[in-house]
Amino acid sequence: MAWVVLGALLCTLHVGLGSLDSEGFLPPAPHNCPNRCVCVADLLSCAGLGLEDVPAALPATAAVLDLSHNTLHHLHPGWLTPLSRLRALHLSHNELEALGRGVFANASGLQLLDLSSNGLRALGRHDLDGLGALELLLLFNNRLAHLDQLAFQGLGALRRLYLGCNELASFSFDHLHGLGVTHLRTLDLSSNRLGRIPVPDLAALPAFLKNGLYLHNNPLPCDCHLYHLLQRWHQRGLSAVSDFAHEYVCLAFKVPTSRVRFFEHSRVFENCSEPLAQGLEQPEEQRHVQVGRSLRLHCNTSAPAVHVAWVSPQQELLVAPGSPNGSIVVLADGSLAIRNVQPWHKGIFVCLATGPHLHHSQTHEYNVSVHFPHPGPEAFNTGYTTLLGCGVGLVLVLLYLFAPPCPGCHRCCHRSCRCWPRAPSPLQELSAQSSVLSTTPPDAPSRKASVHKHVVFLEPGKRGLNGRVQLAVAEDFDLYNPMGLQLKVGSESTSSTGSEGLVIT
Repeated sequence: MAWVVLGALLCTLHVGLGSLDSEGFLPPAPHNCPNRCVCVADLLSCAGLGLEDVPAALPATAAVLDLSHNTLHHLHPGWLTPLSRLRALHLSHNELEALGRGVFANASGLQLLDLSSNGLRALGRHDLDGLGALELLLLFNNRLAHLDQLAFQGLGALRRLYLGCNELASFSFDHLHGLGVTHLRTLDLSSNRLGRIPVPDLAALPAFLKNGLYLHNNPLPCDCHLYHLLQRWHQRGLSAVSDFAHEYVCLAFKVPTSRVRFFEHSRVFENCSEPLAQGLEQPEEQRHVQVGRSLRLHCNTSAPAVHVAWVSPQQELLVAPGSPNGSIVVLADGSLAIRNVQPWHKGIFVCLATGPHLHHSQTHEYNVSVHFPHPGPEAFNTGYTTLLGCGVGLVLVLLYLFAPPCPGCHRCCHRSCRCWPRAPSPLQELSAQSSVLSTTPPDAPSRKASVHKHVVFLEPGKRGLNGRVQLAVAEDFDLYNPMGLQLKVGSESTSSTGSEGLVIT
């Protein structure tokens, strides 16, 4: 009986454990995954485990390895040999003080390396060997005080390098410690101890690197050349300067406590003459082109170049044959050609030329301005002018037909009004007759003497007017006193005038 009960308990326990496994509460550990680490697909995370050394067995499928927030003191040469697929390596927040030769062997595919927040004090010439595909290198918040002259040699694909918050007192801007400027876009040297910067080397950097060169929060000297150079960068709107303008300081009296802000307290540079800034930078060449036109830019160098590359305003590297979409072509002589200019081609094009006869590399900048064609003036339309001429002619004809040539001639009240005599028309005779027979009293006695007219009566028989009397105005008739008018009717018309009354036409 006891055996039966014990067997039932074991069966129940086995069923329960099987159900936990089926529901996923106790999953089996992945093959070759280090203890206490998390292995998910191609990601291996051993962060925050207090590891003092790298785990011995690492899965070969890992593409992302996170060993941050541990207490690693050193890295063994060749420790990355099994990880041929590795693309990102996080080693931040450890206690690494040195790297050594061969540490990154067999990491040719690594693209991201995070060594920030460690205790690194120096970088040797071979510490970063084998990282030809590296694009992002994080070295900020260390204790770096020395960089070998060729510490970054071989990092030809590097785009962003962060060296901020270290103890660097100098940096070689002429050759960038072996770095190539073809792909480099960001160089962070902020919050270091840079006290002497060669201004000509700084001015010779290409425009796209100046836009990503961070020098703020360094004890820079209050030098007139450096001030004018940074002031020009600030006026051009370079983000590395304009975004951190309030953090650019210099030592006014070469004393650490005499820091003055570059762009907020410019009285320190009152004695700096403006010509000092001339010649520091080669100004970019201006090009203006209309939309739809073609454009060709030549890479002008002091000596023949072996390799020529261009950087577009969109930070795109252009080498022969040109852009992927075919809109920009790099020709065999190194010049850049755009067949159909569009608004997005606006900005700064930078040419980078390298060769055995060139000092490191030479750059040439073009500032391309794209604008739409201005609409030309409208052609002279003869139809409108013809219509206008017809209208003006019609108005003149109407004025000639209906408007009197000398308005007011029938009332020449002023001596200066001179009217040429002309034959009166029938309408004017009627107007004069109606004015003469008006019953309106005279305005003033003085106006009688001004104008005098005589009325001449013509006999109706002689004019064929059927007994009617016709009036004619003489020169000395008083227009405003017609009361003295006398009518004389001939004998031939006495009967008719007596029966019909006096009719004046």
